[in-house]
Amino acid sequence: MDAKSTHFHVTPGEWHQLGACFDGDGTNFALFSAHASRVELCLFDDSGSVETARIELPEYTNEVWHGYLPGVKPGQLYGYRVHGPYEPENGHRFNPNKLLLDPYAREIVGEFAWSEAHFGYDFEAEEKDLSFNDLDSAPFTPKCRVVDPSESRVSNGFARIPWAETIVYETHVKGFTKLNPAIPAELRGTFEGLGHKAAVDYIKSLGITSVELLPVHAFPDDSHLLDKGLHNFWGYNSIGFFSPASRYYGPKGLAGFRDMVRSFHDAGIEVILDVVYNHTAEGNELGPTLSFKGIDNFSYYRTMPDNHRYYINDTGTGNTVNTSHPRVLQMVMDSLRYWAEDMHVDGFRFDLGTILGREPEGFDQRGGFFDAVTQDPVLSKVKLIGEPWDIGPGGYQVGGFPPGWAEWNDKYRDSTREYWLNADNTSQDFAARLLGSGDIYDQRGRRPWASVNFITAHDGFTLNDVVSYDEKHNDANGEDNKDGHDHNRSHNYGHEGPTDDPEINAIRERQKRNFLATLFFSHGTPMLLAGDEFGRSQMGNNNGYCQDSEISWLHWENLPDSCEELREFSSRVIALRKAQPLLRRANWRDGTVIDWYTVEGGRQEAEHWLDGNPLALKLMREDLDGQEGVWPEVLMLFNPVAEDIEFVLPTTGGGNWHLELSTFDVGRQGDVAEEGKTFKLEGRSLALFRRA
Repeated sequence: MDAKSTHFHVTPGEWHQLGACFDGDGTNFALFSAHASRVELCLFDDSGSVETARIELPEYTNEVWHGYLPGVKPGQLYGYRVHGPYEPENGHRFNPNKLLLDPYAREIVGEFAWSEAHFGYDFEAEEKDLSFNDLDSAPFTPKCRVVDPSESRVSNGFARIPWAETIVYETHVKGFTKLNPAIPAELRGTFEGLGHKAAVDYIKSLGITSVELLPVHAFPDDSHLLDKGLHNFWGYNSIGFFSPASRYYGPKGLAGFRDMVRSFHDAGIEVILDVVYNHTAEGNELGPTLSFKGIDNFSYYRTMPDNHRYYINDTGTGNTVNTSHPRVLQMVMDSLRYWAEDMHVDGFRFDLGTILGREPEGFDQRGGFFDAVTQDPVLSKVKLIGEPWDIGPGGYQVGGFPPGWAEWNDKYRDSTREYWLNADNTSQDFAARLLGSGDIYDQRGRRPWASVNFITAHDGFTLNDVVSYDEKHNDANGEDNKDGHDHNRSHNYGHEGPTDDPEINAIRERQKRNFLATLFFSHGTPMLLAGDEFGRSQMGNNNGYCQDSEISWLHWENLPDSCEELREFSSRVIALRKAQPLLRRANWRDGTVIDWYTVEGGRQEAEHWLDGNPLALKLMREDLDGQEGVWPEVLMLFNPVAEDIEFVLPTTGGGNWHLELSTFDVGRQGDVAEEGKTFKLEGRSLALFRRA
């Protein structure tokens, strides 16, 4: 193989730009490794099965190995073999028998055909990872492809939705499209399918402004899942931070991602990517050697200070990416800029985002990653959403991210679910969540939009299942129903799962409406899980990570009438939010007057918060008075108990109220209610009034 390297004239090239960079005449290859002794570039034929050349990169500058190959053009398949010490106890796991993916690869072709060859150690050894495995992994490993940078670049700019007007729709490329009859069969399950006019028009019809996609970075199917006939559906196991997952390619390949983004932008909708920079698919010391582990394990991962053989596992996945290292931090920043500048993605949601802010001494909102993003002229202008928790020490950081960031607010989810279950003494916390969680976010100039409010997300029950199941039902995952959350704050209202009982179904439909109305009438940024708008079910599975199946795919056909009714209700409450500033407050100091009242119509004083959960809330902004179609005053009544309640409408001297929406009777609208008089609010329902 080495003799074939004479077919290529390799020059030193440049070290500044990492990855495989085509300049029109040839390709520059540059790979960071601080501890390697030499690096070999391996070229493959178009099938990826034949290694046609093995070329040693000739130069090593500032810990970067580099070389330029004239004549190597886009489409060329390649990988690396990296030489160096195999000393697991010192954090080094070099093994040139393993073909390694380029961390900067713009495209990864093929899938892993799992083999013992992917592991750096001998399976038969007593202490496995201290042994050495000389099996060649190249035949079983996908290959990187050189890409023409002009082919992946989107050209129609950003959607740029103001944060205060943002409505997020969390969805999955395949899950949304696979069973959608409005999308051509050959495009279902692909980027092109999600970008199809039928999909975009549907999402736009709901009033959505921003689509948040579950991970689309390249990721493998875990071998233990394949052994059980399952697949990694969610994709939270990245192996390539610059490459779209080829499993979502349609006929246009990589260009299909570009076209999808353009389609959403043309409709005025943002594209936000859920990104996983906290760990990789290489697992712990017994995991495979696919890329980073074989390129420079000690630099890319956090290892145990007293024994570098083992990994710090703050992610629960076996390894933790070491963003304290400047080159690793550079890789994350370069990846984000690539998706923002070349692909024109509008923002990012960071899985286990606290990991990125964790320095050796712990989480630090002034850590290197946060400082780098804050000052970056590109990334500081896109939407940044953190999942503010991980399993490491001090890992729960809701409210702890720096200004400029929004955060998934699980306190909102938990408080809202508990409130509509009428759990004891939940009204005060519910009130705080409804008004944007100012107790958490009203600091350092942060705005209400920093709280990303959600009732459900990909992880957990769907909205339908929150009101249909007391317990999780994850048997299809093959883990004896031991996986997934146990404390779901859910209720089945008398029957576990689907039922023909009309009374139970009526309660469930009303509770779905209560959750949706609460979500879109709350201050903060609402996030809707795809399918919740029409009551999608996963049949009680609250951990569909491995269900690339009809359990996770959205069903569109042969749905009961209640699904269409709920979809219409969802569109209605979204439209109300978009039309009325009082329902989507942009600023803590906008002059909004907030008043809470008791069931008896008196002011809600401190001692009243423990009297029961029913509440009345009045919001008023004088500067909105006189604006056409805009309400300067609204009143909301909340009754989470099973019985009807006679609310005395507070006397404030403003006149009568008009009923705008009732979750008990969605067709009821326009009733006039007088101040000081009673209004019957049915059990488990919400009512919204505007000033007459």
